[in-house]
Amino acid sequence: MKKMLTLEETAQRIKTGEKLVLAGDEALLSSLPAGNWIGGTIPYFMGDDGGLFTKQYILVDEVHEKACGVSLKFYDNATIEKIAADEFANGYTILIIPAFSKIHLAFAENSHAYPDIFNRPLVGWISGIDLADIGKVTPKVFSGLTGESSDTLAIAMHIELPENLHPVVDILNLFKQGDGDTITFEETGFQSDFCFINGQKTSLAKYISEKSIDTRMPLVADFYGAMINTSFQLVDETNDKVLFYAPVFKGIEYKIAAPVNDYMQEFTKELNTLQIQPVFSCNCILNYLYGELEGKKTGHITGPMTFGEIAYQLLNQTLVYLTVEED
Repeated sequence: MKKMLTLEETAQRIKTGEKLVLAGDEALLSSLPAGNWIGGTIPYFMGDDGGLFTKQYILVDEVHEKACGVSLKFYDNATIEKIAADEFANGYTILIIPAFSKIHLAFAENSHAYPDIFNRPLVGWISGIDLADIGKVTPKVFSGLTGESSDTLAIAMHIELPENLHPVVDILNLFKQGDGDTITFEETGFQSDFCFINGQKTSLAKYISEKSIDTRMPLVADFYGAMINTSFQLVDETNDKVLFYAPVFKGIEYKIAAPVNDYMQEFTKELNTLQIQPVFSCNCILNYLYGELEGKKTGHITGPMTFGEIAYQLLNQTLVYLTVEED
């Protein structure tokens, strides 16, 4: 069960030996006692009463009550590709990566090719900061075992479950491919100066400008039936460059997402269809901003509003959740 708690309340939960995943401001997380927890910085949340910005509370997320073991580990650029080898035979892993770091880039571009990455449930999020602090401070991740924080390493909690319990990863994505042009890229990466529009080489920045494309709508690719978003970060027509919050992939066909008529209404409607109590969930900061979710009730699912979501790979503008089913 997820709860927004004070520093003192969170510390007490840690001292009782609970296994926790935490999200909150750096000053709060750095003040917590050692224990079985991992954490990441973020001040934006889906709270019990709706969208919330706070630096006074910590989102406290318990691992599954029947978890029979946990293992905490930091990963760097060289070891992250071996993450699946560290996972329990039956269980799930929660991974937190600091935004804007080299490991953020490495995971985003390469995770789909990591050995056995899709064989065991992997979820998580990209830690962030107050948007007003971008360029001033860096997002962090924390290991409760040592109290160590990092803005260059990823932290994972591997969670073991009894054999009769089975974790399931799923996503809620408001966006579908529109019926416009097909867009492809010659290189994989977080930025692009040109692309191919229906096979014709074109400046992507100029295309966006000339077509008056609403960049709140992401690029959407169909990955074997799953709609995967890549969100626009910046369109710089002067320097002929477009930046993304996740990488575009070479050879994959993208389309601009079909318009969403009422972002808030559609998001709440989709959330209300999920009659579940997820063990883990997170949502995207862009959904928070574009949907103007602050102070608005967003259904019964709570969690951090992050700088990226992880469901085996990096996602954008998507709600990620994990449930545990019993035989």
